[in-house]
Formats: sequence, C-alpha cells, structure tokens
Amino acid sequence: MKRILIITYYWPPSGGGGVQRWLKFVKYFPQFGWKPIVYTPKNPDSSIEDQSLLSKVPVEAEVIKTPIWEPYQLYRSLTGKKKGQKFKAGYIAEASKSGFLDRLSVFARGNLLIPDPRMFWIKPSIKYLKNYLRQNPVDLIVSTGPPHSMHLIALGLRRHFNIPWLADFRDPWVNIDFYNKLKLTKWADRKHHKLEEKVIENADIVVTVSENWANQFEKDHNKKVHVVTNGFDPEDFEGVVNQLDKEFSITHIGAFNQDRNPVVLWEVLKELCHENEIFKRSLKINLIGQTDQQIIDSIKKNGLGQALNLISHVGHKEIANHLTQSQLLLLPINNTPNAKGIIPGKAFEYMAAQRPVLVIGPADGDAAKIIRKANAGEICPFTDKEGMKTKLLDYFLLFKDNQLFLDKNDFKQFSRKILANQIISLYDKIVQANGRTI
Repeated sequence: MKRILIITYYWPPSGGGGVQRWLKFVKYFPQFGWKPIVYTPKNPDSSIEDQSLLSKVPVEAEVIKTPIWEPYQLYRSLTGKKKGQKFKAGYIAEASKSGFLDRLSVFARGNLLIPDPRMFWIKPSIKYLKNYLRQNPVDLIVSTGPPHSMHLIALGLRRHFNIPWLADFRDPWVNIDFYNKLKLTKWADRKHHKLEEKVIENADIVVTVSENWANQFEKDHNKKVHVVTNGFDPEDFEGVVNQLDKEFSITHIGAFNQDRNPVVLWEVLKELCHENEIFKRSLKINLIGQTDQQIIDSIKKNGLGQALNLISHVGHKEIANHLTQSQLLLLPINNTPNAKGIIPGKAFEYMAAQRPVLVIGPADGDAAKIIRKANAGEICPFTDKEGMKTKLLDYFLLFKDNQLFLDKNDFKQFSRKILANQIISLYDKIVQANGRTI
C-alpha cells in the first residue's frame, strides 16, 4: 500500500466539524490502496469531545501522537475563566467585543501567536517527523488547517524531504471570517500574508472546499487551487428511521456562533406566531450543539422562548436521527466578508437527510449554489424579510397537509468515498507531472 501522512490538529476524541473531513477520508483511503498515518496532538485543547468517533478510526490507520503546549490556560487565568473551560466556536468574535482583558488576549492572539496558538507545536513536530520519515517513508504528506500551524510543520518538512505535499485549507488563512477582528499591526498582517504565500508557493497541490475560496487563493497567489468539498458518509444514515416530528420543527445542528445569527429569521417567526395561532402552537426550534448566548437572547427577545429546544451536544452517530426527524433544516451562513465561499460542513449531511434546507445567506454564494443544484431547499438573503416569510409560510402549509417532502434531489456526488478518491486523483496528477507543481 502507498502511505499518506496527514498532519492535523483535529482528531478523535475531539469532536466538531474540523474532525470529520479527514476522519472520513482516512476511513476510505485503504479501499484505494493507501495506508493513512495520522499525526496529531496527544493533549489538544479542543472545544468539543466526542468519544464515539474513536470507533470510526479504521484499523488500517496508524495514529501518532505527541504532546502539545498551548497558551489557552494562560488566557483562562488572564480573563477569569475556569480551568478547563471549553472555548466555543467563534470565541474570537465574541472576545473582540468584550472587556479589556478579552480584547487584549485577541490582540496577543493575532500579533504574537502567529499563525495561531498552536505555533509552539511546529518545531517539536518537525524534529519528530524528520526522524519518523527517515525510518518510515511516505508517498504523500497532507497538512490541513486551520490551525495553519499544521501547514508550517509540512513546510518545515519540505526543506528536508522531496515528498509530494498537499496543503488542505478547510478555511482560508488571511481571508478567514475573523481575520479582521484580530486587531493586527501592519507587521503582523504582513507576516500572516508572507507565511500563507510560502505555504502555497511550496505545496505541490493546494486544496480548499469551495469555488469562491479557490478563486480568491488563485487571484492572490497566481497558482492553481483545487476544490474538494466536504461531504457526507452514507453509512451514517444506514438504519435511520425517518419518523418526522409532529411539530413544525426547524433544526440547526453544530456550532452556532454570533456571526451566523439570523436576526431577521427570528423576527419573521415572531410575526408568523403573532398572525397565526396554529403556527405558534406548532413551532419548535431545535438548536443542537454549541450555541452562542447572543443567539439564544435574540430568540427569547422575539418571544420564541417557549418554542426553543436547546441540546448542548450529541455524538455524531446521533446526528442523523435528529436531521431525518426534522421538518426543516436551518443553514445560516456567516454574515462576514468571505460569506460567498462558506459551505458549512453540515450542509452535506443536511442533504443526505433528505429534508428541506433553508439557507440564509448570499443567493450567489457557494452554499446556495450547491443546495439549489441538488434541489435540496430554498435560499433567502440575510435581510430579505418578505421572501423569508413567504418561504416559511409555504413550508408550514405543506407541513399542515403532510406534504413537506423534497422532490428527487441529487447529492450523491458528495459521498465521502467519492471525495476521498478525488484526493488520491490529485496525487496521481503529481506523479504524472513528474513531481512538478500543478
């Protein structure tokens, strides 16, 4: 078997969307004749843990772990947080608007911890992997970020080995949604840009998850960038009984930070409840996963507290049940400058659940295009109150008539197995190009 080394911060038992992409690729690589070797921290300061994901790691995978030191406990001490308190997704956006100590920590994060707080793992990892690779050669190195320190580990290895390198950007670097909140000095901004340039210039293949982001990378760096989207695993939906909720349930699963807060949606639901008593009695809002307090406050402010059902976290194996039972699935896009390229990983599992999806975000964004092309739901721009109200009422009337179902939708090209093969195909292109960057 060929051997592929994957450098990733996120790995089980860490949970959340950052784990799923490469966990699922690793699951299917052996079927294409590749043995995965995963290099990951022994003691990461992850925001979510999901022990059930450990059972998803294939027996063919070799997992290597080394200790990491991260400055998060210093941040907790500085800002008065409890020891071991988890950081929610989007904490930078929240901290940048909080008290002086929180704002100071954001300044330190952007200007001193470059490219990110995992920077202290870069040199020890290069040293460790240099020794490992001399004794255990591999055919391909993959780095996946964020955190983008993973790319700098691979960049360090590139100086010692002529091994093909694929740099995978699950999110952008200098164009990530919170970059403008890091309070960067001109020096720090130049350094972030310079490091991004070095990674993209030296990687044999650069991959990202959406067309908009690929186009932006190509524009900034004059280099071909490939798109391999996130996806869904058909096995996650095997044996799921599609017993729909009796209520008009609107469900969001996963991290729900304040940049995604669909304020207009809550206002529309308030109006519909006021105008239609049956709608009010039927409505149920399921928020499953880490939810920012600002979102909860927005919902309650609009008098929707009685309809709100908060579930802090469920294991990934339980997600399929929640998705297939819901009447409507909510997919809000971050209302940030890079919104058009954002495709939340949950979008593909939403499609696999075959329940209608309501996207709130740019009508010409990549998420909207995918949902529209798959005939999987409707799209409403952030501030289109009337359009949102019309679509919700249409969905509700179909629900009342027991007719809220999708027509035949097309989503199977987003199977994780097919996407894993796309990664392998990119390696084949490197070989065909005799090692030249493509």
